[in-house]
Amino acid sequence: MITTDQILVGRDALLTATGHHPYARHALWRDHEPQGWHRDGAVCWLLPPEQGPAGGALGPVGPALEVFAGLVADGTLRAGQWLHLPRATPDEVAERFAVARLDQWDFLWTTATPPEQDGEERVVRLSAADHPALDALITRSFPTTTSRPGDPRIVDWYGIRDGDRLVACGADRSRGDVGFLAGLTVAPDQRGRGLGAALTAGMTRALLGRYDQVALGVYTDNVGAIRLYRRLGYTDTEPRSSVHLA
Repeated sequence: MITTDQILVGRDALLTATGHHPYARHALWRDHEPQGWHRDGAVCWLLPPEQGPAGGALGPVGPALEVFAGLVADGTLRAGQWLHLPRATPDEVAERFAVARLDQWDFLWTTATPPEQDGEERVVRLSAADHPALDALITRSFPTTTSRPGDPRIVDWYGIRDGDRLVACGADRSRGDVGFLAGLTVAPDQRGRGLGAALTAGMTRALLGRYDQVALGVYTDNVGAIRLYRRLGYTDTEPRSSVHLA
């Protein structure tokens, strides 16, 4: 059993409780009415299976961990599921429940049009006919990404070609009220030529035509990518921890 200050029902209630934080606007899909809890400043919620993570939270990490520890204890959450939580240390998480893996990453967002990049005009929207080339590029250059052709969460793919060859790609995985870039990668032999900057800027510009905020996620140890994203205007940051339950 969990102890909370307030039970929150529905997307609107959760968005209000978080002050319409960009991460909540992204994580809480419009076509679902999630259940959530407010405890000691932390806002926590559960999500349906098709959305990937079982739940998420914003605010102080201690109260958020206590809420989800209660959900693990009562069987609502099970081994194999994962949560997107405020930044937590391994020791903080291990005190509450068993963990199979802990990933540290940042949710970055921007409201500003990026500075124009050399080669940005080469960024094009891809089609289903490009899926084999996308799959081959991703397998070679970013095999750990969860963004793959056929993923129902993906709205569109964008890419850069060198002649007939696809050399860079990224997924538009927008949802909720926020545009979202995912799976950005460049062929290993094409790196260092500005293609990553061109792809990110082109996709950001396209999504800002439809959303007032555009975001992406990046692992904290990917220092080069973080430097690039900040140069392109992604200066707002929400530190996150992905907790995979054992």
